[in-house]
Amino acid sequence: MRQRPKKDSQQIILEFRKLQTRQIIAIAVALFIILLCAVLYKRPVYFGEFSKTTLFTAQLLTIGIFIGFTAANWVCPSCGKHLGTDIHRRVCRKCRARLV
Repeated sequence: MRQRPKKDSQQIILEFRKLQTRQIIAIAVALFIILLCAVLYKRPVYFGEFSKTTLFTAQLLTIGIFIGFTAANWVCPSCGKHLGTDIHRRVCRKCRARLV
């Protein structure tokens, strides 16, 4: 396993803020697309009629992409381990690096 270079606490905090910002944007985009698909199904006059299967597939694809992005993005900038479900985490559970 490759060793990560040591980072100072300020660099870790800055990198975590970037991760957190990207994660919040990803949540907002995923929710928007999922809700848009639901609205398009109920109100086909806006953009034309789409089949239920097409919209459901778009929602599933959005969720899959979001999960893949989260798996790659939501890792500790210090040790590289997954940060769990708390988006406002203060300390990494694995290496105890301060994140905020």
